[in-house]
Order: sequence, then structure tokens, then C-alpha cells
Amino acid sequence: MTQHSPLRLAALNGDSIDGSLYHWFITRAADAPHWFDDLVSFYASYGLGLFALMMIWCWWQARRARSATAMALALAVPVAVVLAYVVNDIVKSIFDEARPCQVITSPATLQPCPGVGDWAFPSNHSAIAAAAAAAVWLISRRLAAVATLAALVMGFSRIWVGAHYPHDVLVGFAVGAVVAVPVMLVARRYAPPLVVRLESGFLRPLLTA
Repeated sequence: MTQHSPLRLAALNGDSIDGSLYHWFITRAADAPHWFDDLVSFYASYGLGLFALMMIWCWWQARRARSATAMALALAVPVAVVLAYVVNDIVKSIFDEARPCQVITSPATLQPCPGVGDWAFPSNHSAIAAAAAAAVWLISRRLAAVATLAALVMGFSRIWVGAHYPHDVLVGFAVGAVVAVPVMLVARRYAPPLVVRLESGFLRPLLTA
């Protein structure tokens, strides 16, 4: 008999929440053109790299701007993303929600179904993407618009390939944004003096042009 820690809730039945909507998505995926499925599947697996490139762009622009506040915000983006992942993973560890592809087995999903114990709720990919997009809003609205679109596509792709229920993605978005925004606000208020001090040391080439 499986023993649960006091912090672990009863198994979450994701199928009862929006299983029919998930089935609609994977049915459309099964009928979609192969080129489209391949493109979505690739993005679902590797699309987070796009957010890494956005973080590098924020750092580079802050370095050229020679602004301690801009650099503090740029450096805070990866911190916000990592913290959002950690928090989301903690939430994930509290719930035992089986992957939807383990519950709804027809039609076959675009990607292999993760094994038992690789829980679905909430989506880590969605949390990371939303955290990056929310963080970038405090740096550049133009880039943030692109990041937001990229985050939404990431959430869609995780459902399309069969890895998550829609509610996994939505809660992942919420966790990522809720964690990232306070981190960025704290960084904007308190981190610039630290950046100024670091600029006088051996890290100067990385912090200012």
C-alpha cells in the first residue's frame, strides 16, 4: 500500500477536470499535417531555448545601456525563472496527477508518454515560459509581447503533443507569473546598489560596456 507524506494530497484526477478538451486537442493533432505536428513537437521539446536567448538579449542591452537598474533587472530574469521552476516543482510534488497520455490512450500522442511518477500538474515548461515572459515585461514591452506569444505557444504545444491537460498549462502559467513578478520588483528596488559595487570588481566587463 502506497504511503503518502502529510504534505501530499490525494491523487488528482485530471481527466475529470478537462479530459474531454485534452482528447479534442490530441485528436486534432492526430489529423493534422505531419509538418505542423513536427514543428509543434520540436517547439514543445526545445522552445525554452528561445527564452534563454531573450535573457541574453536583455543582459546585452543592459550592458550597453550602462544602467545599474537595467542590469539588475536583466540579471534577475534567470533568477525569477529558476525560482518559478523550483516553486512549480514543489507544487507538482504535492499532487499525484498522472500524465493524460497514461489515462487517455487513444489516439496515440505525438511524443512518447512519460513514465509513471513523472507527474503532470502543473506544467514545468509552462511555468518557466510564463516566468520569463512576465519578467521581461518589466524590461521591454516590445520583447515582452514576443515572449508572451512564445509562452502561449509553449503551453499550446505541451497539450498538442499529449504531455499535459489544459489545466496543467494554465496553472503552470499562473505559478510562473506569480513568482516572477515579485522577484523582478524586488530586484528593481534593491539590486542596483549591488550591481554598482560589482562593476568596480573583476565582473565589470560583464556588467558594463
